[in-house]
Amino acid sequence: MTNEKKMELLADIFDVEVDELTSETELGSLDMDSVTVLSFIAMMDEEFGKEIKGSEVRSLKTIQDMLDIMKE
Repeated sequence: MTNEKKMELLADIFDVEVDELTSETELGSLDMDSVTVLSFIAMMDEEFGKEIKGSEVRSLKTIQDMLDIMKE
């Protein structure tokens, strides 16, 4: 999966336009509530077949951190 497609998935999760996100975007500047965390967990399972815990998601700081975990 391309980084562009991954960014589109993340934009959907955060309910923002894809051009509002960069790899340096800090998650603290986005509305990362429990619904967002659950959406990311579900997306990781559906799109990548990976299980991730909420605590792992909450430890991420930037969009790049999310992109990194999507390719592990």
